[in-house]
Amino acid sequence: MNQFLTSFNWLLPLLTLLSSCGGSAHVSTSAAPTTVYIVRHAEKDPTPGLADPALTEVGQQRAQALREELVKAPRPVSTVFSTNTLRTRTTAMPLATQLQIPVEVYDARQLPKLASRIRREYAGKTVLVVGHSNTILETAEALGAPRPVPSVGDNDYNYLLEVSMPRDSTKASTAVARRYGAGK
Repeated sequence: MNQFLTSFNWLLPLLTLLSSCGGSAHVSTSAAPTTVYIVRHAEKDPTPGLADPALTEVGQQRAQALREELVKAPRPVSTVFSTNTLRTRTTAMPLATQLQIPVEVYDARQLPKLASRIRREYAGKTVLVVGHSNTILETAEALGAPRPVPSVGDNDYNYLLEVSMPRDSTKASTAVARRYGAGK
C-alpha cells in the first residue's frame, strides 16, 4: 500500500498539470504561409517630363479600391512596402492609414534584399508591396514564385499579384494574378 501511495504522490501533480491544459489542442499558426500582395502604383499623371508624377483622380480611386480589396483579405496586412516615389506611396497610403501602420520604403533595385527581409521579419504574415510595371513580376520571382502573367504593360494598373510563401523552405512559392478596381 505504501508503494502505491508513493507512486500516486508523483502521479497526482502530473495528472493535475495535464488536466489544466484543457481538452482542446493549441493550434499553432507557425505553419501559416507568408502572403505577399504585389501591385503596381495606380494611374499616374501622364504629362511628359514629370520627375515624380502624382496619381490622377482615377489613380486615387484605384488606391481606394486596393484598400477595400485588402481589408477583406483572410489575414490582415501587417506591413506595407513602397518604393520612394509619390505615385507608389500614394497608392499604398489609404490601406496604411486605415490599418494605422507606416509605409516602409524599399529600393526596387534591391529586390533580393526585400525578399530576404520579408522571409525573415514577416514569416506567416501578410504584406503589401507597391512597385512599378517593370518590378512587380520581378518581385514575385525574388520571393521564389514564377511569374503569374508573362508581362505587365504600361497601361496595366489593375493587377493584384498574390504570392504564397510556404514556411517549409523545401516547398515552392506560388503566385496568382487577379484584377482589382475599375476596369477589371
